[in-house]
Amino acid sequence: MPPTDRIRDHAGQGATTVAAHRARRRLRADRARQLADLLRRQLLTGGFPTGTLPHESILAGDYRASRNTVRQALDLLRAEGLVERQPGVGTVVVAQKYPHGLERLMGLAETLHEHGRVANEVRTMGPAPAPAPVAERLHVPPGTEVLYIERLRRLGGLPLSLDLTYIPLDIGTALLGADLENTDVFRLLESITGQPLGHAEITLEAVTADAHSAAVLEAPRGAAVLMLERLTHLADGRPVDLEFIRFRGDRITMSGLLHRSL
Repeated sequence: MPPTDRIRDHAGQGATTVAAHRARRRLRADRARQLADLLRRQLLTGGFPTGTLPHESILAGDYRASRNTVRQALDLLRAEGLVERQPGVGTVVVAQKYPHGLERLMGLAETLHEHGRVANEVRTMGPAPAPAPVAERLHVPPGTEVLYIERLRRLGGLPLSLDLTYIPLDIGTALLGADLENTDVFRLLESITGQPLGHAEITLEAVTADAHSAAVLEAPRGAAVLMLERLTHLADGRPVDLEFIRFRGDRITMSGLLHRSL
């Protein structure tokens, strides 16, 4: 074989080796992510009642994974702030996420009552001109004054969500003297209007925490937060409550029961 052909052949073998190595790394990363998803589910639903995960060798056997894959999966969970490695103990669960159901229209205190008292810090409250998108959703003319409320909501002393709320002023005026620190807005709306809430339209997405939201929620700047946009209607169909709620993604999980209908 001529020297030039041998060089080309050697270079080709080298490229094949590098490609194979990269493929193995990608496969291991994929498997680590899959394992992290399974372990995350377990630790968030009480699957490790002692608060300590099994040894890496046991996890490797249970999930038919290599020790390297297990270590990578645990690294992913550590990066999420869910577990920590403690010398002489092992990998322990250090964070708890609270379940927020999407099947019923409930206030946060109603939703999380089993986990403790939700405390509300009213940061801003007062009449403000409705921006066009808000006015459109609340069915009021643009520029009409609405009640604007900004609240920081805590559970167990830890920041959980930052809620920005817009309410038509004919209803919202009665909220100005209400106990918003200890009462869900939903309950107050039903008391003021004399009718139950009916339904809500929701949109849920992940957004990057801006500097203000990150500071208030005591979250890292640029961290991902769950943004829930919710427009709530009275039983008669009138829209009365438009909310933009930023949840700390490391402290809340969203769940629901869906039925297939064709």
